[in-house]
Amino acid sequence: MDRRDWLKLASVAAVPMAARRAAAQGVPAAPFPGMTVRMAEPRNLEYPFAELKAFLTPTEQFYVRSHFAVPKLDPTGYTLTVEGEVVRPVKLTLADLSKLGEVTLPLTLECAGNGRVFLVPQPRGLQWGLGGVGTAEFTGVPLSAVLGLAGVKPGAADVVLVGADAGAVAGDAPSPGVIPYDRGIPLAKAMRPEVLLATTMNGEPLTAAHGAPLRAVVGGWYGMAAVKWLTRVVVTAKPHAGFWQTLDYSVFERPNGVPTLVPVTKMLPKASIARPALGDVVPANRPATITGAAWAGEEAVGRVEVSVDGGATWADARFTTAARPFCWRLWEAPWMPVTRGPARLVARATAAGGATQPAARDPDRRTYLINHLVPVEVLVK
Repeated sequence: MDRRDWLKLASVAAVPMAARRAAAQGVPAAPFPGMTVRMAEPRNLEYPFAELKAFLTPTEQFYVRSHFAVPKLDPTGYTLTVEGEVVRPVKLTLADLSKLGEVTLPLTLECAGNGRVFLVPQPRGLQWGLGGVGTAEFTGVPLSAVLGLAGVKPGAADVVLVGADAGAVAGDAPSPGVIPYDRGIPLAKAMRPEVLLATTMNGEPLTAAHGAPLRAVVGGWYGMAAVKWLTRVVVTAKPHAGFWQTLDYSVFERPNGVPTLVPVTKMLPKASIARPALGDVVPANRPATITGAAWAGEEAVGRVEVSVDGGATWADARFTTAARPFCWRLWEAPWMPVTRGPARLVARATAAGGATQPAARDPDRRTYLINHLVPVEVLVK
């Protein structure tokens, strides 16, 4: 990126603590160090997955997914409107929300299209590699507390989260003009404690890029449900059939042999290798370590296996972080590379309930839910 790109990038998000400290010492600091630009405007940035070292992803390296330009919201005049099938429609300031009782939870978010670059033939959409995923500590109010304050009417079905970002979507299935980004989730999920309206990320106020002043975080679900710049919560009497879960962020299921579109929801089991990375040169006859992370959405990760021969044989990896609900686990596996030449490393995760990553891609998933096995090709030399 040239200087103009960096100046634009700096306006997207508030400068994190490390950058402020560096600036005070006279050291220039990039606002998103090491990030890959998947789209310049609206800003979409990918985490450098090969740099994975710790359970929590630094805020300045947490992937950024934006559908439209970042809206300008003044925290001092901000209100959240709760309406629809509720007994008492309310408007809440940030101070009002904090009085409902804040909690802090580590949660893993993954873009529903993470890994799209590995699909063949190349589909439409952002070409995410491995880094459309991250884990952060979010502090906020459970959505259930907000719904409890408003009082949900009997028979309510969905809770629609509406962001302040808006625009028109072109393409084969265009939007009906300018629309906001929104997402509906079933009431039962909305009342779960892992669904937060967050104001803080990793101990600091949300940055603009990550949805300030308020965003939703839906533990165990793909990131399309984690609506940023949240301004409205609308309770509906029937399941929401908005643009973002019918024409987009949807996949096919075949309950009776007939393909039917259903919204993308829960994250699927997935293990990704951080190091060695694609194209790395590994010394022969020296002990090496394969590292990565695995997650399984609403389930715990039960097992991670690693293959160093393209999937012909497998061995169990060792977890290096404790199990936390709705979070990834870091893992490692020893490797003694002996045979010189190309090597294909593969990792696969199995959820506690038994579901494991498929070897091949299911085309009914369209361009989402990408958790089939993807080898990492390295050179032993």
